[in-house]
Amino acid sequence: MTLPTFQPGDDPGPSFAGLLKHLGNQPDYSAASGDPAEIAHGTTVVASRFSGGVVIAGDRRATAGNLISHRTMNKVFPADRWSGVAVAGAAGPAMEMVKMFQLQLEHYEKVEGRPLSLEGKANQLSQMVRGHLPAAMQGMIVVPLFAGFDRRRGHGRLFAYDVTGGRYEEEDYVASGSGSLFARTVIKLGHRETNTRDEAIDLMIRALFTAADDDSATGGPDSMRGIYPIVAVITAEGYAELPEAEVAERFERVLAEFAGREDA
Repeated sequence: MTLPTFQPGDDPGPSFAGLLKHLGNQPDYSAASGDPAEIAHGTTVVASRFSGGVVIAGDRRATAGNLISHRTMNKVFPADRWSGVAVAGAAGPAMEMVKMFQLQLEHYEKVEGRPLSLEGKANQLSQMVRGHLPAAMQGMIVVPLFAGFDRRRGHGRLFAYDVTGGRYEEEDYVASGSGSLFARTVIKLGHRETNTRDEAIDLMIRALFTAADDDSATGGPDSMRGIYPIVAVITAEGYAELPEAEVAERFERVLAEFAGREDA
């Protein structure tokens, strides 16, 4: 395979999207079509800061109109070692956006010899969401969350987006998707700046459980099938996804807690 060469004024540098454009392989969303009711959509994702970093989580259900199209969809991904991205919205474009984002960060690090700053990563994702706008205008909306540990500042940071690519940094917590209103309310009541890692994880689990209880598009814990939300923690040590057994155990405690309230 022959590597591409560039003239000095035509070099895309560390931009992977620029490289694809130069090679004629840039994704084109302008011709996106289809009935939005038949497109699989991811639903609820949440993130919250705690004293040592951030927790990011998402349910597993994808819906197509009033049907459950997937029960085990993964909506939470590592972007690189110290950051993660969660997606809500049209599933196909969301997965493609995540893969492009991961490749962009890896490409930048290989070309520049150092990782992009957390602020730069958030800006790169904003550009990708903005490039998806033609498809979003046709109903294939993708609204991601971005979270990471800023090694320069020594703490976790959260970023939310709108369909036009607008990027907004959130101080404490953020939620996106169809169940975000219910999840955000739970997080708002339970968030403290002094929350520990375990407290932040349990808060995300309660938020997703409440969202699933009130929003039919959000999938709750399914012990019969062994399906539980994806939960990841990002600290100075990097991105780490919680084992499924630990998430299941934590959900069992939450279920017992809610059952006790109803019996009281």
